[in-house]
Amino acid sequence: MAVQLVWLKRDLRLHDHAPFAAAARQGPVVALYVVEPSMVQADDFDAQHHRFIALALAELRQRLARRGAVLLIRTGECPAILEQVMQDVGAEALWAHEETGNALSYARDRRVRAWAKARGLPFHELPGNGVVRRLASRDGWAERWEALVRAPVANPPQQFAPLPWTDPAHSARVPEAGDMPAAASLGIRSAAPRLHDGVHDSLPGAHAAGERAARETLRAFLTRRGEDYRRAMSSPLLAFEACSRVSAHLAWGTLSGRQAWQAAQRRRAELLEDRRANARWLASLQSFTARLAWRDHFVQKLEDEPRIEYEEFSRAYRGLRPDEADRERLDAWIKGRTGYPFVDACMRALRAHGWLNFRMRAMLVSFASYHLWLPWQATSKALAPHFLDYEPGIHYSQFQMQSGTTGINTVRIYNPYKQGLEHDPEGVFIRRWVPELEAVPTDFVHAPHEMPTMLAGMTGLRLGIDYPRPIVDHATAYRDARDRLHATRKSAAARAEAEAVYTRHGSRKEPLHKRTR
Repeated sequence: MAVQLVWLKRDLRLHDHAPFAAAARQGPVVALYVVEPSMVQADDFDAQHHRFIALALAELRQRLARRGAVLLIRTGECPAILEQVMQDVGAEALWAHEETGNALSYARDRRVRAWAKARGLPFHELPGNGVVRRLASRDGWAERWEALVRAPVANPPQQFAPLPWTDPAHSARVPEAGDMPAAASLGIRSAAPRLHDGVHDSLPGAHAAGERAARETLRAFLTRRGEDYRRAMSSPLLAFEACSRVSAHLAWGTLSGRQAWQAAQRRRAELLEDRRANARWLASLQSFTARLAWRDHFVQKLEDEPRIEYEEFSRAYRGLRPDEADRERLDAWIKGRTGYPFVDACMRALRAHGWLNFRMRAMLVSFASYHLWLPWQATSKALAPHFLDYEPGIHYSQFQMQSGTTGINTVRIYNPYKQGLEHDPEGVFIRRWVPELEAVPTDFVHAPHEMPTMLAGMTGLRLGIDYPRPIVDHATAYRDARDRLHATRKSAAARAEAEAVYTRHGSRKEPLHKRTR
């Protein structure tokens, strides 16, 4: 039986892994992970991503070894590394998941496909989630997605076929396993200090990597932490524990969306067996599974139109914002020094944890896009390395949605003061992450610049020195952004573009006229 090479990317697991399962039916399996300098040195990659991948690979190597397969790690660029490994192990076929990634991975995959075709090498790319490659129409997408998550998981055998070099009579050379290189040796940047290893996180082990951690995190959510998920997911104070916290595992593939969906359905069935089933639990599980569909819905947008990493969904919005970002504003935003305490607290929490709940992420992007009027292309690249759960399909789709450039979604300009008062009325979250304001009375913690001079002196806060004054005026910035955006939205070009964008990317859940008001 010929050796089969499984090329790993954002699918760092053994279970529910179609390439492993299919390759194992054809022969012995060798797995390969390639650390590509061009990818890891890019502006959307961070040392925290490298750390998570390294830990996941270490566990996966052990799991594969117990079943008679090996995992090789190589550093270099594809397809050159693939060619070398194919020769070293005598592989006769290449297997991988389809990946919806950034422009770099998209171009890399095209090079690999061209190389395989020129070489005459069988290259099997299999779907890894609910995203459909070469999708002709969004009509019926939801039904296809549900059929996929309901289908049985694709697990490999308990024991793979013996590798050639395990036979004493065989002359095959044992390939070197290879180690994960240190981040520093590759010039991988660290965008901010992190609080990883779960020590400072409200959820212990939140940043642990690997399949075991993924399953344990999901189990804890479904059985203990998730009861108030639907209510608490918008609160920065409660969301760290109440949310599932499996987003990084989904992003790097230590857990599949199908595994998460089926686990939630099993838990729902358990609850329904009890006539007194907790309504909060059932509602939370419904919200969680809906967001799994939502996740693939947004990734599908990037799959269908890779240009949206750099270009507006709706071409009518090109030139709406400056081509170049105001560096002072961008720097203040990314460092949590805007003078808006709730915005700054959310940004600092994200930079420390590598995670933030969705509502607060949306607010950060809204503030940058509308109050600071920064181009989303600059802010999306600046923020990407701070998310441990960075998923290009969600990242760029959401940045455009929150920046008002899709042409089909409701424009939401979040009021940072209102958001703070709703979700952190006592200023607990603000004081945790903006300690400069610890002594500021609750009446002014959301707007310290409004404190009387005498009171500010009594707190010891030196506005403009210890903590900045607001970088822009809220009322003026809100009005200017609203007027600019609505003027574009009402144009004939924008309406025509909206029809095209909806046809290609719309969820089909409501009429277009409701989306373009």
